Amino acid sequence: MRIACWQTVAGGEPPRTRLRAAARGAAEAGAQLLVTPEISLTGYHLGPRRLRELAEPDDGPMCEEASEIAEETGVAIVFGWPESSGGKVYNTVRMVDGTGRALATYRKTHLFGDIDRAIFEPGDVGVVQAELGGFTVGMVICYDVEFPETVRAHALAGTQLLVVPTALMKPWDIVARTLVHTRALESQLYIAYVNWAGAERELEYCGLTRVVGPSGHALHDDVHGEQLVLADLDATRITKAKQVNDYLADRRPELFGPPSTDTA
Repeated sequence: MRIACWQTVAGGEPPRTRLRAAARGAAEAGAQLLVTPEISLTGYHLGPRRLRELAEPDDGPMCEEASEIAEETGVAIVFGWPESSGGKVYNTVRMVDGTGRALATYRKTHLFGDIDRAIFEPGDVGVVQAELGGFTVGMVICYDVEFPETVRAHALAGTQLLVVPTALMKPWDIVARTLVHTRALESQLYIAYVNWAGAERELEYCGLTRVVGPSGHALHDDVHGEQLVLADLDATRITKAKQVNDYLADRRPELFGPPSTDTA
């Protein structure tokens, strides 16, 4: 399966107005899936007041427009928006297929500092998946991937491609350059980590969007600025990685309970 990752520059015209062009570019490149950054339909760091104003339910105009773009281009899309539900606002991502049909919706479970907690409620479902292009695709958001238990839960549930819309800011380049590679290696799956570039208010984003294979190696060079990153995924690479070191099979979960009090 060929995927496209849209690293776009924050600021300027509303991001969702640029989504159609990105989806068309993905379609022209032969991609089946387009992955976009965290809260890609509005922008991430707009402040609590503005995000509350922009928040919409999952059947609102923004989601409808994103689904229409998927249907127009025939490309499945992973997009994010501030979701309003029950008087609360969630940091939410949705995957729709190439007909615009919703396949899965996930709410960010691990909130990052005041920048998240000042506006969002945490989701309470850890593993969300859908089938696409012969792959089991899972979704998490930004900070979620920094918890090894989150990615391991996906691997144990059969996720082969984990998509991670993110808003990683400087100076945390190490997350993209090192941690994401480690997560892919230790859980033996593909990770598509898709970030913003440029600046939004006082934040400067790292860029460094990447697709990392199950051996822990990126499938392309570092990415800076506005780019559509393409990567071809092959499920047999997951099988081959497990033939070298099958971390999932070699685990000993019986050792991971409460600390032993045996002093003998």
